[in-house]
Amino acid sequence: MTDTAVTFATGPMWAGFIIFVLAMLALDLFVFGGRKAHKVSAREAAAWVAVWVSLALAFAALLWWYLNDTQGAEVARTKTLEFLAGYLIEQSLSVDNMFVFVMIFTYFAVPPELQRRVLLYGVLGAIVMRAGMIFAGVWLVQQFAWILYVFGAFLVVTGIKMIIFAESEPDLDKNPLLRWLRSHMRITPKFHGEKFFVRQNGILWATPMFLVLILIEASDLVFAVDSIPAIFAVTTDPFIVFTSNIFAIMGLRALYFLLADMADRFHLLKYGLAIVLVFIGGKMLAMPWFHMPIQWSLTIVGSIIAVSVMASLALSKPKLNTIAAGEKA
Repeated sequence: MTDTAVTFATGPMWAGFIIFVLAMLALDLFVFGGRKAHKVSAREAAAWVAVWVSLALAFAALLWWYLNDTQGAEVARTKTLEFLAGYLIEQSLSVDNMFVFVMIFTYFAVPPELQRRVLLYGVLGAIVMRAGMIFAGVWLVQQFAWILYVFGAFLVVTGIKMIIFAESEPDLDKNPLLRWLRSHMRITPKFHGEKFFVRQNGILWATPMFLVLILIEASDLVFAVDSIPAIFAVTTDPFIVFTSNIFAIMGLRALYFLLADMADRFHLLKYGLAIVLVFIGGKMLAMPWFHMPIQWSLTIVGSIIAVSVMASLALSKPKLNTIAAGEKA
């Protein structure tokens, strides 16, 4: 485990990355159709997924080039692998958000053309929340090294609970946050386009879209509690933790639009993600006795996700064939 007090990133590097993120969000919001309500097609979503994955890989290449030139080949190799492993872990775990997004949008019957904007604001909120949680986590690790073992135990327990309750579906009608909002706010019975608030007869009302936004932000907060400790198994460098998280979050929205209609076909992915959490937590608990090379972690996590996806697709085919045969009959 690297020294948490040391990071290669300079002030200009932090500023440059933040400016890059804000510029990409601005392009999405004001240039590439973000201001116009429309249903995101699979082609558009696939293009954005490719863009974000390419940008993450380009960032990794740029990181290696910079560090190889300034700090040597070994540091460049280590930090680049840390970023790639962190990105893979965060991207994999953030996929679980996709299932929650599907549930929220289905519950509120959000029209497809209105989903893009609320997810964009969800991304903005997620970036702010995760930045705060990342720096709080780094500070905790710096002050109390033993907190890593607490994170590890927490991830193992969380992974086991995910396996046990993988098939259970939460009831949003009983969600305490949603019930509190409905009892303390005036909520319009229908959507008003992409607006979160409207004024009727001089009185300010919240729309169902505001409830959707709050639940999306709350879900990301819950998932961040799992995903941020997980990356500390790979690195405690705040710049690596932050950049890998942000790239994963920025690509999540496009991934949702690409895979939302096929979410049911990835029914085993939840088990794969749970196993990833148990593996990462176990790795953190075993640190005093066994140091696993980063490339091993990268390979194992990637293999678990790949196997769970392929198994989901393979097992969903017979189910789809059975349904199709029943419809013909």
